[in-house]
Amino acid sequence: MTEESIQKEELRPWQELENFLEADDTAAVLSFVEKSDADDIRIALNHLSREDRMKFISIANPEDAAEVLNDIPESQAVTIIEDLEASDAATIIEELPSDDRVDILKALDDEDAEAIISQLEEEDSLRKLIQYDSDCAGGLMITEFLSFDQDVMVEAVVGELREKAEKYQKFNVQYIYVTAAGKFAGVVQMRNLILSPRNTRLSEILIRDALTVRDLDDIDELINFFDSHDFYGVPVVNELDEMVGVVLRKDIRETEAERSNIELLETQGIVGGEELRTMSVWLRSRRRLSWLSVNIILNIIAASVIALYQDTLSAVIALAVFLPVISDMSGCSGNQAVAVSLRELSLGLVRPFEVFRVWVQEISVGIINGLALGLLIGVVAWLWQGSVILGLVIGAALCLNTMVAVSLGGMLPLILKKWNVDPALASGPILTTVTDMMGFFLALSFTTMALSQLT
Repeated sequence: MTEESIQKEELRPWQELENFLEADDTAAVLSFVEKSDADDIRIALNHLSREDRMKFISIANPEDAAEVLNDIPESQAVTIIEDLEASDAATIIEELPSDDRVDILKALDDEDAEAIISQLEEEDSLRKLIQYDSDCAGGLMITEFLSFDQDVMVEAVVGELREKAEKYQKFNVQYIYVTAAGKFAGVVQMRNLILSPRNTRLSEILIRDALTVRDLDDIDELINFFDSHDFYGVPVVNELDEMVGVVLRKDIRETEAERSNIELLETQGIVGGEELRTMSVWLRSRRRLSWLSVNIILNIIAASVIALYQDTLSAVIALAVFLPVISDMSGCSGNQAVAVSLRELSLGLVRPFEVFRVWVQEISVGIINGLALGLLIGVVAWLWQGSVILGLVIGAALCLNTMVAVSLGGMLPLILKKWNVDPALASGPILTTVTDMMGFFLALSFTTMALSQLT
């Protein structure tokens, strides 16, 4: 094996693709797409410069380009489409499934989206689809499905499938959807279709009690639906009972996971949800600073409590060791309560007006955990400093602050939700500030009251 071949084998996917693009080797780029799996292409694009990504997309054929856009994060796909000429973008978008097509068009500026839509064959239907909210059935459904009138014969349906086999290969063909006078009537399983006599009408093998969802049903309702029913997909009907699409289980699970990821980023103060390192440095910085700048003010407020008790802290210097422990442990307890409330809100298991019920459930846990944690830290303080009073002060402060933290952590997401403030974004920093302030205040106040016995 030559040195050149060894070096080539050691190249990582993005390095290999960079070399092909730099050499303007179209055949090699197309071969790279053909032989690489989705993970290799995704990571390669993530390492390429913006110019190289555009070069790659312009070389790939529309079907491959669409498949690539379907595999990478939506924000990256939108950036690529924005940089293309409207005609080139339309050619690629035409190859995407309808739900992904709509997602990208909705993320574009109105002017860019309009320029692309005007060049697509399904112009009118796309205009209707982009009116739906992204997190409702209409915004998540696909419009590639097989629909026939109930009076059509099995022979005609099978003939249609064979005649247009290439077109229907892109469809998720699990059921035949049946209409009557333009309204949804039910479904026919592919097995029943294939095994039925050729002169059988669809109405004779039709499952009439098939479940549906409304086009305006939100994501929480759809998640609950698929949690309750082990279906591959479900028909979507509008207010006139006309079938307008199909929501697939996999798309709902992907949306649920994506929402969880965005909520995680927001809990860490990244405003705007998704962030990728291929985004503009200034955009990423601005998104982070918008909340960090608020958070620093909240921390200054918490620190001001310590400033009020400087004399107490100077007299009992050992207290400085335990203040971070009290605030951190209470914060952890509160964040557990926040996580449970956010999860229950996302699943529709709790409503914003149930603040008192949530508080009762949380304070019960808070009392038990507060006593356990307070006892533990109190014993540590006693053994370390040989002072029972210091142990009582530290233990009582942690116990009470834990109860405050879980109470606030459980209730805060519900209160913020009621005020139309994103609970995932605001709950954590507010909780941290309050638990820090309360922890410092309780520990320093108790110490001040017992100062004569501690010095």
